[in-house]
Amino acid sequence: VQLQASGGGLVQPGGSLRLSCAASGRILSMESMAWYRQAPGKRREWVASISAGGTTDYEESVKGRFTISREVAKKTIYLRMYNLQPEDTAVYYCSNPRLNVWGQGTQVTVSS
Repeated sequence: VQLQASGGGLVQPGGSLRLSCAASGRILSMESMAWYRQAPGKRREWVASISAGGTTDYEESVKGRFTISREVAKKTIYLRMYNLQPEDTAVYYCSNPRLNVWGQGTQVTVSS
């Protein structure tokens, strides 16, 4: 099983980005998935999750700004991020908790 994350980049404060995470291999299209992030010098932290049934959950600081979703046919999850702030700067990772599989990470930098 592999997870391929993409969509990061440099954005100004208040901007938006959409991250994608495509799964390949022996993985069900409907699985619990999650996004994490790790800022420089900090521990990796959980950002958002989507359950097999589609229930979503968010870390407090991103509630109302980030949206996690999935596209079943493509075995892909997304993280739409709005009103990005400098403190959102980090490497973002997607993960499948059941299989303990992680994507390679995609850099998000929020700076003017």
